[in-house]
Amino acid sequence: MPGDLFLGLDLGTSGARAVVMDADGTQRASARSAMADHGDNLRSPAVWWAAARQALDGALAQVDATRVAALAVDGTSGTLLAVDDRGSPLADGLMYNDACTDTALLARIADHAPASSAAHGPTSGLARALQLQALHPHKLLHQADWIAFQLSGHMGSDANNALKTGYDPVSARWPDWISATGLNPALLPEVVEPGTPVAELRNRAFGLPPTCQVIAGTTDGCASFLATGACLPGEGVTALGTTLTLKILSQTPIFAPEYGIYSHRLLGMWLAGGASNTGGAALLAQFTPTEMASLSARIDPETDTGLDYYPLPKPGERFPIADPDLPPRITPRPADRARFLQAHFEGIAAIEQSGYARLAQLGAPPLISVRSVGGGAANPVFSRIRARRLGLPMPPPASDEAAFGTALLAQRGAAA
Repeated sequence: MPGDLFLGLDLGTSGARAVVMDADGTQRASARSAMADHGDNLRSPAVWWAAARQALDGALAQVDATRVAALAVDGTSGTLLAVDDRGSPLADGLMYNDACTDTALLARIADHAPASSAAHGPTSGLARALQLQALHPHKLLHQADWIAFQLSGHMGSDANNALKTGYDPVSARWPDWISATGLNPALLPEVVEPGTPVAELRNRAFGLPPTCQVIAGTTDGCASFLATGACLPGEGVTALGTTLTLKILSQTPIFAPEYGIYSHRLLGMWLAGGASNTGGAALLAQFTPTEMASLSARIDPETDTGLDYYPLPKPGERFPIADPDLPPRITPRPADRARFLQAHFEGIAAIEQSGYARLAQLGAPPLISVRSVGGGAANPVFSRIRARRLGLPMPPPASDEAAFGTALLAQRGAAA
């Protein structure tokens, strides 16, 4: 039936992914396109758009595209580009991990930005904005903004993508102090809350109906959270990747720069989170993936080792302990490699528990459940050790695709 499908488009570091979902939240189609298939320059907006087009074409070919009621786009957080008055890029984008080396520029931000702002540091969106201002643009757009512009003709942004560029999500505006850093505020896009309808479709190249709404999107990290199905205060998501990242929905924002914690406006609430340096990198410093799989089969997750590890790949921690010199603690070392691995699993589980406790201490609601994503979530022994430590329901995520979360955001916006 018309208007019962929703489209999410995810722009990641290495590729684009499109997902089509129905009104019941069931994924009906998906397609992926690697950036490298469209050129070697991953900073090129032309490469981003080519990958996005191919992913959109692939997903929409599997469904009746005329039934798509709304779409939304997510992109890498803090990636920024300068455009002219027609929306044409004036240069390559500056990526989320491109560090600014202009110490005077960074000092201006440090002098004027509040301590709680996410605009601090050499990889902030604001640092990139100040650099790109030299190109004399008409507007500065985030990656997701520009891709959405290709579909809608609307030059705007959302509160999640704008956060690291200095946007204040509490007062819902670009703050006055930004001009004191030397940035012309007129270059910044208009910002709305994620999930807000912003325009109807302009680009008809994909067989989408003219009534299809373009909904304000989000960052790839926020989209990944949405994809899990977490949507209530106190629901948390743990990402077990190279590092350990914890996020929780809260009724109130949490800003604790000493722990690297800031909050995104999401679902009419706040998404707060922190990242520990423990995780997959700490495990891979001691074990190969094959060894971890074989050793896990010998571990009894119902019995603790009694060892008190704090696994880190190298000295230094940011959350839940803020100590740049904190040493790894992986002694005493048992002769049994399986026991050694179990102590690592237990140590990471303890850090996870402490991380959620730290978030609660800073104002987050009591944790009611945890969904898990990332490579570490696939290990059932590790999952059981974590479940015992947390003592909470650990429902499976609805999806581990950021594009699915963006499709959910599109559905929410269409219903607004």
